[in-house]
Amino acid sequence: MWIVALALRRPYTFTVLAILILIGGAVAIVRTPKDIFPSINIPVVSVLWNYAGMSPEGMEAHVTSLFERGLTTTVDNIEHIESQSLYGVAIVKVFLQPTASLSSGVAQVTSISQAALRQMPPGMTPPLVIAYTATNVPVLRVGLSGKDLSEQQLNDLALQFVRTQLITVPGVGVPYPYGGKQRYVSVDLNYQKLQALHMTPTDVVSALNSQNLILPSGTMKIGPFEYQVDLNSSPLTIEELNSLPIKSLPNGTTIYIRDVAYVRNGFIPQTNVVRFDGSRAAMLDVQKIGAASTLDIVDGVKKILPQIKQTLPPGAEGLTLTLLTDQSVFVKAAIFNVVREAVIAAGLTALMILLFLSSWRSTLIICVSIPLSILCSIVVLSMLGQTINIMTLGGMALAVGILVDDATVEIENIHRNMA
Repeated sequence: MWIVALALRRPYTFTVLAILILIGGAVAIVRTPKDIFPSINIPVVSVLWNYAGMSPEGMEAHVTSLFERGLTTTVDNIEHIESQSLYGVAIVKVFLQPTASLSSGVAQVTSISQAALRQMPPGMTPPLVIAYTATNVPVLRVGLSGKDLSEQQLNDLALQFVRTQLITVPGVGVPYPYGGKQRYVSVDLNYQKLQALHMTPTDVVSALNSQNLILPSGTMKIGPFEYQVDLNSSPLTIEELNSLPIKSLPNGTTIYIRDVAYVRNGFIPQTNVVRFDGSRAAMLDVQKIGAASTLDIVDGVKKILPQIKQTLPPGAEGLTLTLLTDQSVFVKAAIFNVVREAVIAAGLTALMILLFLSSWRSTLIICVSIPLSILCSIVVLSMLGQTINIMTLGGMALAVGILVDDATVEIENIHRNMA
């Protein structure tokens, strides 16, 4: 073959080329992202609409259908649309073409969502727009537990403290936590007292909205200094909310919120429970976003967890952060298996050549050619923008067997012709 003749005429050129492959392969191994599965480009944009109390039929007629019509006239590269209308919730999934830009699709869907909001039923809140692909999968799960911490404290720490620091790791996305109790202020109405005073729940809501405010009122200049003046009528404690006035009766009596309702710290109805060693806990999913490397994400999260522990707020010293699942274990195992297969194959082939052909030169060629072939394939993967994943590593492991056969046959054939 011409490449063999060229190698015989220019041996130093191929020696330099082998050195370049060695260096380039080492650099490619470091820079190429390591992942579980190869990148699958199925861009999807999900839109979640909420309207408490509306029936599934009403959500379909007044929200889902209206929004779907707007999507078909504004968003480009739509493959198909899937929607679900539930009690108080409408979920619309927009599947884009594989060649479409996900960021452009998100921008278009967000734009039509804001435009459609004006035609929605009164009181409809802006939707939640979520963009994801098949590669946005959880690579880690972090469990939060503590003997002296309540479920509400665990949820607050996960949502307000731990989550906000985990997302600083490049390529990480962290959804809302699972488990725990999410705090909210509950107003328990006494309907009998409301009816006796000829009042409605709307009166209580209006009182809370109108008096729980912080408004800028201008500035005040005293001497050489100018001060910002704010009108602050926002209560500092739950007890102060109970003391807000609602209305005054003709006889001069003032009706307060505590007369017809009771304001307290409450919790949103719990829809999921997390248990760790038999105790209630909270959990955060750490997802891989974009083309980030799974190994880099896991290393970054493991590095930042001790920093989070050192900066816990007062009263949360008993918080324990535990890694529950780690998908990088599979990637590391696959890489280790390929390296092991290559070493075993090169060693056994070299030993066979040394025993039967008694040639150190041929043995050295075998020991060098197999690793160089694997490094060359990694360089090509990196140039094509692919990742080192279980699929590619499995292919390399199979290719090692072919390399062993080819190396053995070629060396034996060379010796036969030289003899």
